[in-house]
Amino acid sequence: MLINKIKATNDNFILIEEPLEDHMEILSDVDFLVSYGYRHVIRPKVLELFPNRAINLHIALLPWNKGADPNLWSFLENTPKGVTIHYIDEGLDTGYVISQKEMSFELHETLRTCYNKLSFEIEEMFGMVWAKIRSGEVHSYPQLAGGSYHRMIEKHKYEHLLTMGWDTPIIELIGKGL
Repeated sequence: MLINKIKATNDNFILIEEPLEDHMEILSDVDFLVSYGYRHVIRPKVLELFPNRAINLHIALLPWNKGADPNLWSFLENTPKGVTIHYIDEGLDTGYVISQKEMSFELHETLRTCYNKLSFEIEEMFGMVWAKIRSGEVHSYPQLAGGSYHRMIEKHKYEHLLTMGWDTPIIELIGKGL
């Protein structure tokens, strides 16, 4: 779990799941913003507090599958799969890449098993790069051009394909969103 990775470094943290704008007084005493599974857009007034100190952990191989439900879309559109840690900028999942890894899955796997593997991998990656991020020694680079972006509402059109919910085998989804 990501919180354990942070605790292992003896860093203090505050877990906020609500919109960050509602917690501006707390954020002024925070050194870094780490977003992982956060379901709100991080507004410019929050980002201004964290120049080159706001990062996102995204379970997709950016620039593919920016936005919501990246694991699902990587199969529906048969795009590259993986994980990315990137700086947060004013776009949605568009910031400079800090670290990334492409991953592959067996056809018998499910959305749930793939999600679990992606989550494990990104948390391990975070553990390996966090010290360099904190010290400012990490090298980043711009994302490739193109890719894809999805909003939460787009999933509704394909929910009928999730015959077993998140335990639906990925083979039943590959390329069905093209």
